[in-house]
Amino acid sequence: MLGTTVIIPTALVPQMGGGNEEKAKVIQTLLFVAGLNTLLQTWFGTRLPVVIGGSYTFVAPTISIILSGRWSDPDPISRFKKIMRATQGALIVASTIQIVLGFSGLWRNITRFLTPLSAVPLVALAGFGLYEFGFPGVAKCVEIGLPQLIILIFISQYLAHIIRPGKHIFDRFAVIFSVVIVWIYAHLLTVGGAYDNKAPKTQASCRTDRAGLISGAPWIRVPYPFQWGGPSFDAGEAFAMMMAAFVALVESTGGFIAISRYASATPLPPSILSRGVGWQGVAILLSGLFGTGTGSSVSIENAGLLALTRVGSRRVVQISAGFMIFFSILGKFGAVFASIPAPIVAALYCLFFAYVGSAGLSFLQFCNLNSFRTKFILGFSIFMGLSVPQYFNEYTAINGYGPVHSSGRWFNDIINVPFSSEAFVAGILAYFLDNTLHKKDGQIRKDRGKHWWDKFRSFKTDSRSEEFYSLPFNLNKYFPSV
Repeated sequence: MLGTTVIIPTALVPQMGGGNEEKAKVIQTLLFVAGLNTLLQTWFGTRLPVVIGGSYTFVAPTISIILSGRWSDPDPISRFKKIMRATQGALIVASTIQIVLGFSGLWRNITRFLTPLSAVPLVALAGFGLYEFGFPGVAKCVEIGLPQLIILIFISQYLAHIIRPGKHIFDRFAVIFSVVIVWIYAHLLTVGGAYDNKAPKTQASCRTDRAGLISGAPWIRVPYPFQWGGPSFDAGEAFAMMMAAFVALVESTGGFIAISRYASATPLPPSILSRGVGWQGVAILLSGLFGTGTGSSVSIENAGLLALTRVGSRRVVQISAGFMIFFSILGKFGAVFASIPAPIVAALYCLFFAYVGSAGLSFLQFCNLNSFRTKFILGFSIFMGLSVPQYFNEYTAINGYGPVHSSGRWFNDIINVPFSSEAFVAGILAYFLDNTLHKKDGQIRKDRGKHWWDKFRSFKTDSRSEEFYSLPFNLNKYFPSV
């Protein structure tokens, strides 16, 4: 969890005008809300072992709120609070799109037309599309990131087979073992003065004594709604945030599909997916009420973690959600974890995102790869899914604004945000092509792999859906799944 929970506030809070104390509070709030949302999602949502955490998708609209030029306040802290309230207002409005699409059953009717063929680009790029968070993050401090990557792969893949009796210990605890080893090593480097005269950028990536985070964090603090004051609303910003919420919705659909695969559950019935999306809308609403500075979506790294540990248990995820809430209330403990250098987290990403991508590729076994229709849809959507965001991201990196730059920031975001997301472009393209290219033919239906998923088109048709996805406390009686 630490990746998104620490990296997003570390990037955003200083730009908003907040200091170390605010940064510590936002990290705590984000962790607290993530724990809360994970519990809601595993109990009432899809009931898969899904972790709901902060999402990178919402960062772009948040940054345009920061830069909107409405905040000329000499005092940085009150400027921070004003900006935070504006993001809260935008998130609260944006959450409605997922709540409505999810609970009304609209998303169910859309995902009913997903096939293994259109799921491949969506799920594959939900993992592989995050490549810029992998090795580029490791390289920010290569003497810490690279050992972490090598040790992680050695423990989880090789050691598990060399030392037979400890097989399950090594593949389940590979992350903990490797992070502890490299964290201690990074701490020795820091204490030994390896980074004393280095550039501030290097120090920020490599040092373990993150200046002021631990001292800025209170001992005990319970985050509460509207802790920064009442939210302020702006129509344009709300629309931009809504678009980000829709993009996050598409990416999360890929995440849910990957997780159902790795948790060895049956393919998600569309109604259950829709229910999960509705609760994810509630998650964004909670992010807006508590003021985390970013929205919530399915944590892709934790989908990859399921594959690494091979523990697909809902109970385990609920217990760890309890830990998240515990660590977010005891501020100092949370701040100690936040001092893990970012390259260590990026090294973990290299493995986790790869696993999620290959979960997407694993759906190819249901498609006919000799059909040219399949080849066209797969190749074109994956290629454009990598190529279009590459242009948008590169343009933004060079010019400081996206290819669409009118005077209305919110309008720019509505266009720039979706086209900067690999999973979104590939998923929408594949879905569109798969459902419009002459699909009436019986053979084509087989090529798309549709007949493999027929059994799971509704909740009732497979008896196993009941044990995986039925609601607790006999709630299915009152909220039946279709």
